[in-house]
Amino acid sequence: MEELSLFNDTKKFAPLADRVRPTSLAEFVVQQHILKSGGVIEKAIKDGTLGSCIFYGPPGTGKTTLANIIANSGNGIFKKLNAINSGVADAKEIIAEAKQNLMLYGKRTYLLLDECHRWNKAQSDSVLEAIENGEIIFIGSTTENPYTSMTRAIVSRCRIFEFKPLEKNDIKLAVLNAIKSPNGLGELNIYITPDALDYLSFAVGGDVRKALNTLELASTTGRIENDKIIIDKELIAECLEQKVMSLDESQYYDMLSAFCKSIRGSDADSALFYAFRMIESGVDPLIIFRRLIAHCSEDIGMANSNALVVATSAMTAYQNMGKPEGLIPMTHAIIYACESDKSNSVIVARDMAEYDAKNIKTVTIPNALKNHPSTNPDGSGEYKYPHDYGGYVYQQYMPKELEGKVYYKPSNNGAEKGMKRKKVFDKSK
Repeated sequence: MEELSLFNDTKKFAPLADRVRPTSLAEFVVQQHILKSGGVIEKAIKDGTLGSCIFYGPPGTGKTTLANIIANSGNGIFKKLNAINSGVADAKEIIAEAKQNLMLYGKRTYLLLDECHRWNKAQSDSVLEAIENGEIIFIGSTTENPYTSMTRAIVSRCRIFEFKPLEKNDIKLAVLNAIKSPNGLGELNIYITPDALDYLSFAVGGDVRKALNTLELASTTGRIENDKIIIDKELIAECLEQKVMSLDESQYYDMLSAFCKSIRGSDADSALFYAFRMIESGVDPLIIFRRLIAHCSEDIGMANSNALVVATSAMTAYQNMGKPEGLIPMTHAIIYACESDKSNSVIVARDMAEYDAKNIKTVTIPNALKNHPSTNPDGSGEYKYPHDYGGYVYQQYMPKELEGKVYYKPSNNGAEKGMKRKKVFDKSK
């Protein structure tokens, strides 16, 4: 039994990312668009009055960490489930305990549900009443957009917070802290070279967990010099299972810019060169695909909507096939995008609509478009069902304040050439 007691402290066997996880708001210095110093959200967390919420964003951006901090700040009982291997029975058991703890001890229960988008409607419905009654504080954590991946009932009962990928400097600070921390790698004499630290902070794409997992592996495999564990750029690249990126940060962004502008300029040869040069330099092809897909709407748009279909299909093919075969559909998509007719009408329409949406504070929705329209005595104000008029009929759709405003203006290129807008302002039609 004495031998077994040596292993009671399992914390030291936890992954590095868990061992150095921030435990207070003072230590949680990222996602400042959510946690502005002295802001409403920060105050609500400190006072334990935040209520149920859903955190969504990329992996390794602090969602689970902030959920733990919220539970601790609220002086409550913390329960954690993973939606992949939990269900209605698990939720009901926690809710039953939560009711007792609230009634007997006045302590609220915080239920953190990781991968919360994985719960189906029946599972989500099992916690609705407890959320409404305040018997539990629900905190969902997901990499998916909850508005499209979760049931509307549970989303409507929670505040939604979007987490952003961490900045490069945030990753650097976390890595250096892990090297020095007694809970992390402080007992080891580690030296990480400046270029290795810079490369690691850039290559993980804003995922601090990936950075710390890579650091932990490197700390066990680095070479020893003068009683120091040396972690260099080549070792980091090997631990990341990536080729060492031969571009510095400035060169990377310059080459990505040249790739994008070659697509816009319809130069397939140049676009292919820059794409494969970036891949040879260690850039993840998925980064190239994301830019390609964006430009299929930004620079090609309605002139050839098939470009967007080809690009997204090519990315799916790459994700299923990997290299080298997956680079064939990538090449196909790049050539298709470059040789397509070009139009920026989509991005122009986006910018204009977004500007008005942000700056026009009051909008008056036309009566006919309201959920429960009221018909005037003369019969006006009634919604006209377009299919009763052969597919199109004039009526006012824009808010009164924007009447006559046009965002989308077809170009004279490709499929847009000669296109006639359905939206006209001749009330006789």
